[in-house]
Order: sequence, then structure tokens, then C-alpha cells
Amino acid sequence: MTNAAGRPNLSVDELDPTGHGSLAQLLTTGPFPEALRAAIKASRLSLDRIQHRLALRGVTISVATLSYWQSGRRRPERPESLEALRHLETVLGVPQAGLSALLGPPRPRGRRSRPTTMMPIDALWERRERVADLLTKVDTTSDVKLGRISQHDRIEIAADGGQRSVWVRQILRAEQDGPDRWALVFETEESDVLPQVVNLRNCHLGRVVEDTEVNIMAAEMMFDRPLSRGETIIMEYELLFAEGHYPAGKNTFARKFRLPVREYVIEVRFDPSYLPARCQQYSVPAGDDTPSRRRNLALDGAGGVHAVALGFGPGVFGIRWEWPK
Repeated sequence: MTNAAGRPNLSVDELDPTGHGSLAQLLTTGPFPEALRAAIKASRLSLDRIQHRLALRGVTISVATLSYWQSGRRRPERPESLEALRHLETVLGVPQAGLSALLGPPRPRGRRSRPTTMMPIDALWERRERVADLLTKVDTTSDVKLGRISQHDRIEIAADGGQRSVWVRQILRAEQDGPDRWALVFETEESDVLPQVVNLRNCHLGRVVEDTEVNIMAAEMMFDRPLSRGETIIMEYELLFAEGHYPAGKNTFARKFRLPVREYVIEVRFDPSYLPARCQQYSVPAGDDTPSRRRNLALDGAGGVHAVALGFGPGVFGIRWEWPK
């Protein structure tokens, strides 16, 4: 069987079975330009042929841009470039996210560039001092060693309009040797109880600390073992509220990113008996006080909405909704 580009699907090792500097090794360690050059060489396709096969997939990209990417003079950062890179991975026969995972944080652009110093974990929280105090009681040293490749949040809204649960799936990549946990912070202002962390996959709970006065919790999501540089992990868990204690959450759910994420997907699913009158996605870049981008969302046939952000952060990205009057 062949893929859409008409080229057999080959394993990474089959594409380049050589030793030092092999494609398999470069897809683990990077850097991105060298891994892309190795993938192109292993494909035995010219840049013109790659451009043609991308065009067949509806992707418009110049040969010059492909050349700049593999030379390191430029790299894909804009949403349309990241989408082109996903198709390029398929054309070259490398694993999904094999190249995009090597990109790292976007580089600053323009006068309003992203901060040059890393934001503290508590920086984007309104009750920053309370969050900072909780974080002193858990180990956060792994956080800076983890690249955010993908995150998927799915929020279930109950018939009373409260948030029943939040299912989370994350793909993280070790940028250094040794990360062994993820630091979770969760806040809800309108419930007298905090959620339980259940249905964990590829992780288990370490220390869990709570500030019950303001309903904030922090938890260590422990990996099965420390990761080596270049390794990835797919981690899942669910935050589940007790029945009768579903918080309204100000009719919004948002994720805070102190470091950029390559892909963020947020879903909100509503009970069919109580559907919102209006839904809107929004984002707040770090350093801003109000949302800079908004877009109205239409309910799908199952009574839900979703939004996707590519190359987002630092900042806050979420969905808000209004109930019928």
C-alpha cells in the first residue's frame, strides 16, 4: 500500500540505516534543519518533486522556503507553515510530529515579541501568590525541561450548567535528560470541593496539595521513569467533580501556557437538555489584560464546540459561553 504521495511507507530506520547522524538519531536529538535534510535525502525526492506532492495535498509552498528550512535560515512558525510541515512529514514518510517536535519555542518577532526570560509557572494566574505558595510544596524542576508538543482538553458540561469533568491528553518532549513529572495546577472559584484526578495513563499521582480557602490545587503527575533528551510521552488524566458540586466556572474554560505549545485543542461538550445561546473562543497573549482575538463558534450536531490553536503561547487560550435568557 502507498500513501497519498504515492511513496511506500517506510520505517525511520529503513529510510536511513546508516550509523552516525542517521535519520532515526536526528529525529530524536535534532536539530530541525539537519533532521529535515536527512529526511529529504532519504526520500530521494528533489525539492521540486516535494513541492509538487505537497501541491497535490492542497499545500502551497515555494522551493525557496523548503530550501531555507533545511538550511536553517528560516523555520516554520506561522500556523500555515506548521500545517505545511505536517503534510511534509507525510510526504517524506517520517513519523507524525517527528520533525515539528524538534522546532522548540517560536522565536521573538517584532516590537511586541515574546518575553526573552522564561515566565514563572504562577505568572498567568490571578491569585498568583496563592499559586506560588502551593508550588513550593511540589517539585517543579522538570517543567522547564519539557517541550509542549500537543495538548487536548475536553470539558463536559452537566445539565445544570456546571463543569462535570475535564479530560486531558498531553504530548510532551524531553528537551534535557531527566524530567520525571508534570506539575498540574487547577483552580475553580465557584465550587466548595476540588476535583479528583482519575483515569490516569502513562503517569501516576505524586504529591497533591490544596488551598481550600481559594479552591486551588497542585499535583505531581509522575512518569513511569525519567525521560532522556528527545524522548516523548503521551499522558492522560481526568479531573472529575463530585455529583452536586459542579462549578459554573464563570461559563468559561481556559488553559494557561507559560511556554509555547505547538498544538492546542479545546472541546466543550454540553448536555443536550441545556445548550448555550452563544460560544466564543478567545486568547490573551502574555502581558495583555484583555483578549486580543475572539471568534464565534457554532454548535455541532452533538451539542459541542471546539477550537484549535497552533504555535500558541505564552498566554491564555479558552472558550466562553452564554446561556439562554
